[in-house]
Amino acid sequence: MNPRKAPDLLPVNAHSGSSENGPGKYLRFPLLAGLVFLAALVLPGCTSPTDELDEPAPTLPRPVEVVLGEDGLPIESLLADEQVLHRGNGEEPETLDPHLAEGVPAANLMRDLFEGLTSTAPDGQVIPGAARRWDISRDGLTYTFYLRPEARWSNGDRLTADDFVWSFRRAVNPETGASYGRMLSPVKNAEAIFAGERPPEDLAVEALNEHTIQIRLQAPTPYFLGLLNQPTTYPVHRESFEEYGSGHVRPGRLVSNGAFALDDWQVRSRIDLERNEYYWGADRVLLDRVVYYPFEDESTEFYRFRAGDLQWTYQVPSNQFRWLKRNMEEALSVHPWFGTYFFSFNLTREPFQGNLALRRALNLAINREILTERVSQFGEIPTYNLIPEGLPGYEPPVPEYADWSQERREEEARRQYHLAGYSERNPLTVELRYNTGENHRKIAVSIAAMWKEALGVRTRLINEEFRVFLQNRAQRRVTQVFRAGWIGDYQDPYTFLELFHSRHGRNDAGYKSPSYDRLLRQISEERIPARRARLMVEAERRLLADQVILPVYVYMTRRLVHPTLKGWQENVMDYHLSKYMYLVRETTGDADQVDEAESVEEGFVDGESDEEESGDETVGDGEVDA
Repeated sequence: MNPRKAPDLLPVNAHSGSSENGPGKYLRFPLLAGLVFLAALVLPGCTSPTDELDEPAPTLPRPVEVVLGEDGLPIESLLADEQVLHRGNGEEPETLDPHLAEGVPAANLMRDLFEGLTSTAPDGQVIPGAARRWDISRDGLTYTFYLRPEARWSNGDRLTADDFVWSFRRAVNPETGASYGRMLSPVKNAEAIFAGERPPEDLAVEALNEHTIQIRLQAPTPYFLGLLNQPTTYPVHRESFEEYGSGHVRPGRLVSNGAFALDDWQVRSRIDLERNEYYWGADRVLLDRVVYYPFEDESTEFYRFRAGDLQWTYQVPSNQFRWLKRNMEEALSVHPWFGTYFFSFNLTREPFQGNLALRRALNLAINREILTERVSQFGEIPTYNLIPEGLPGYEPPVPEYADWSQERREEEARRQYHLAGYSERNPLTVELRYNTGENHRKIAVSIAAMWKEALGVRTRLINEEFRVFLQNRAQRRVTQVFRAGWIGDYQDPYTFLELFHSRHGRNDAGYKSPSYDRLLRQISEERIPARRARLMVEAERRLLADQVILPVYVYMTRRLVHPTLKGWQENVMDYHLSKYMYLVRETTGDADQVDEAESVEEGFVDGESDEEESGDETVGDGEVDA
């Protein structure tokens, strides 16, 4: 990372593009420390500076055994007196407008505040939502949804078919600027609307009557029902939007149709939701309130959980896995997640525009096994692909170099590096940009060290607050290499592949390939599953061959959940709606309180602490992971 010889530089935080030392400046630490750090990463048997210290574990309460009544709900006498859930939630959401929100933290809130035509069960399966049932035509092209007659908005207004028709049209309207509007591309005429060739009113979504909606598709879409429980397809209250404009998301103005309603929003402090008394299933929602906290520091969130202030964390510090397994296993939840952590290249500007050899060199030079085993440390699965393995009927096209030894990969990396026009005498100087987050920082520092060691690359690390980071990625004016990631919207490869359509709102790499766009169109129109799968394999192979991204690992969810919080289940989509959750009584009294000063001391890959780091991983979801 040192522009000269060794990894002896650390990044300066660049919140909103600036820092105490000014943007783009460096903080130095001794060269010897940098070499020790690199050795700890590379040499087998060495301990990492991130190893946790020995600390006494907090005493967690034992919950009463849950007994369900005839209605399927827990017996009332077993419930805790106060039904208020306190949830950690990563980054501050940029908006509470479901058509404009990005990132996993925003999506978590959206699923509590709003409800689409379909919804998600605790196990992640698609179930009826605002629509109580639906019919699908034999050719798979026409879906007819029947709304629940008792469905209401949080202000008591009736939820009607026209609300969904207007909202769908708003989501696909290019003037709205919905980053994920292309999610509705399977709907007939959507592509022409995105291209500006037809007005939003031509979208093939029609209200047959007050409670019936009909949607016609361009081609059969196996994942369409799963797509309809995503925030981009949620209804927005038209009257509120027309009265307040962008201010319709503020407390006292936001009207939603989900199990909870917005009560208060204290920016960078907390977002309070209260049970929506008008929700069609309000009698089965046991929580009275849900409070979301935007923690920009994983350590702070960890301390708050240990002190009993939270019942659910967004994630946990990556270097505490072994300590947590030993001391708080009953609260630790680690599970595979349908998402990929990767870095992307800006293909619209130097040095990566038109330089495939350079992109290949940087991809081959990193050691994914070291990154997952010694840096992220939470069981993440190293990958060389965009799409996670395990999808039924899909075999990803694994690149040839995935089976090579790391030595062979680095040898080929050096060859590609020289082909790209770089050498020890003419080293590459590049910016690697990431959003605030302890894990993101450690991964970025480690990758920069690997590039330096294998190729002599000089890396300048730039850390930005999430909103600024997303804005810079989208504009493509200053980015070169940047952290990215994607959490699938539905269990189909297309949720990953469509990201790189030349007109997709989150194609931050600026990838433009007419042949790739044609492949996506063929995939969306193909009716035979086997042929569709082959087309998707070819699309992923094309992306990997063009080296648009630098895959790192498949995500694992990792959080702490208080033993008295019930009603949730692990699922690969990591969808956890608060409406299913509830708190039960303790059998041994209150949990011991742990003073923050006594909590586990945090370490980073460079052996120094950083008070500005946050836990804002994943998403998004399909969302951009934060």
